[in-house]
Amino acid sequence: MTQNMETDPFNVSMRKFLKQVGVTSQQAIEKAVEQKSLKGQGRITVKAVITSEAAGLHHVGRRDRPRMRRPR
Repeated sequence: MTQNMETDPFNVSMRKFLKQVGVTSQQAIEKAVEQKSLKGQGRITVKAVITSEAAGLHHVGRRDRPRMRRPR
């Protein structure tokens, strides 16, 4: 019997890893924007690179993101 994506241990592990990467990456971006006083200054380009030597994977995600709004 095959497992579906919800219960497959590999997929569950990957989801947990990607969630951790997403949360820690967001925190790092927010900290960098704050330290450079870039809030409310337009857009910044953010690039994420995921690699796996074993799988021969090199995935690049890039997107322009609005800078965080200054508090009112």
